[in-house]
Amino acid sequence: MTKKVLNLYAGIGGNRKLWEDVEVTAVELNPEIAAIYQDFFPDDTVIVADAHQYLLEHYNGGWDFIWSSPPCPTHSKIRLCSTYRGLAEPKYPDMKLYEEILFMKYHYKCSYVIENVIGYYEPLLPPVEINHHYLWANYHVSTKTFERATIHTTTTNSTNYGFDLSDYKIDSRKDQILRNCVNPELGKHIFDCAFKLKQEKLF
Repeated sequence: MTKKVLNLYAGIGGNRKLWEDVEVTAVELNPEIAAIYQDFFPDDTVIVADAHQYLLEHYNGGWDFIWSSPPCPTHSKIRLCSTYRGLAEPKYPDMKLYEEILFMKYHYKCSYVIENVIGYYEPLLPPVEINHHYLWANYHVSTKTFERATIHTTTTNSTNYGFDLSDYKIDSRKDQILRNCVNPELGKHIFDCAFKLKQEKLF
């Protein structure tokens, strides 16, 4: 049975790569990155928009599953280390992350997951931890270890998890786009857990 999925902050679709039997609406703010996503997943509906606002306006769109990956830099240990070393200015943590966690918890009834990096502070709401990810979901996500990819970025080669950006002439940093990709195996595991739990509840 085809599942209707909303994929927010979609990037180039690392999390989505191994999903099957899905009808996906992907929301990505950067037009360059959205165009690459569309190349990789031509059957998906791709919308260039603010994912945070899109969620608020469309959360009740009949989705079977929602995946959200709000921007992580202001929560990351790397950012904090950079400020300590004088390489970056301190910033407030972007609390849109927790806005979405609370909003989804109290307003959305079907399966969802909100993904972010492991932060430099104790999380305000308890997540599941897998590899270098925090996950907030309304279903059980079993823990599992996944390999982290080695990103190859040169003037002639820019690859990660089977995504090749070599032929794209874009202003955005290719290495950063690739680093933002969720391991497709992890994305599939998280997705599958949502529907395995639903099946178990039927019996």
